[in-house]
Amino acid sequence: MKQSLRIAPSILSADFSRLGQEIRAIDNAGCDRIHIDVMDGHFVPNLTLGAPIIAALRDCTTKPFDVHLMVNAPDHLIGDFISAGSDMVTVHVEATPHVHRTLQVIRNSGARAGVSLNPQTPAVAVAALLDQVDLILVMTVNPGYAGQTFIKGVLPKIAELRAMIDAGEHDIDLVVDGGITPATARLAVAAGADVLVAGSAVFAGGPERYADNIQALRV
Repeated sequence: MKQSLRIAPSILSADFSRLGQEIRAIDNAGCDRIHIDVMDGHFVPNLTLGAPIIAALRDCTTKPFDVHLMVNAPDHLIGDFISAGSDMVTVHVEATPHVHRTLQVIRNSGARAGVSLNPQTPAVAVAALLDQVDLILVMTVNPGYAGQTFIKGVLPKIAELRAMIDAGEHDIDLVVDGGITPATARLAVAAGADVLVAGSAVFAGGPERYADNIQALRV
C-alpha cells in the first residue's frame, strides 16, 4: 500500500550558522525526514558538508537522516556517513560504474539504499536495480544548487518510474527533489511521487513559517 506523502526539508537552504536549531525547528514543524545534500565540488560544482557535521547534528532530532551523496566514487565515503548517523544513503547512478555493488555496501552497512537520476538520465537506467533499492530520487533540477526552477520535462519520467515500481509491487519510495513549491508539488504527486524534497519552500520566512510551509506542500 502506498504511504501518504512525506516531506523532507533540504538543509541546503537552512541557515548554516545555526543548523542545529534549524533542524529542531523543522522537526517541530512536522517534517517527516531530514534531507542532507553532500557535494564534493566534482560531481557537482559546489561543496557542502561532510560526515563529522552529520554526526554533530544527529542528536538534534530523531527524524531519519536522508543523505544524498552528489559525489564521484561514493563507495569510500559510505561507511563514514552511516557511522555518523545516516539512516538512508542515496548515490547517483551516473557517479559510479558499479551501482549494484555500491547499493550492497549501503544495505550491508545497515542503512536504506537509494539511487538518484539526473534530469537527463532515463528511467530505464534503474530498471535492473529495483530489487536493490529502498528509494529512487528523481532530480527535477540539475544538481548542485538550491533555489532552482522545476524542470517540468522530467514529469513523464516520474510517472514511468511510478509505473515500474507498482508493476513489480516494489516497496520503494519515489522521491522528487528540486524546485519544489506548492504548485510543483502538485505536479510531482500527480506523476507519482511519495516524498518531496524541498529547500527554499520550507525555509522561507524563518522558523515561525516552517509549519505552514510544510503543510502547504502536503497536497
